[in-house]
Amino acid sequence: MSSIRQEKVANLIKQELSIIFQQNTSMRFDGTFITVTLVRMSPDLGVAKVFLSFMAVQDKEKALRQVKSQATWIRKTLAGVIGKQVRRIPELHFYIDDSLDYYDAVEQALKS
Repeated sequence: MSSIRQEKVANLIKQELSIIFQQNTSMRFDGTFITVTLVRMSPDLGVAKVFLSFMAVQDKEKALRQVKSQATWIRKTLAGVIGKQVRRIPELHFYIDDSLDYYDAVEQALKS
């Protein structure tokens, strides 16, 4: 069960990361369309698990590696935006959100 503070910080980080990915997709991420689907905060607000969805990408692992290689830059950019609203900028751990693939598989199974 997450606290209200965890949810507020998670929503703030999700919103700002979405903007960062949208504004820098062509320059830093080879034009990959990246969507932040979910952010989960640790109880001490020191770690943020960020779940990403990649649209129209054949190799999602490669896209994730590219995002992870830019993690330091992303965290610094995020700090510039939310630095006055939080005590410390959390570490960002990126994961692929495969829930859409799971839903498609269930839907296909139900149809057949």
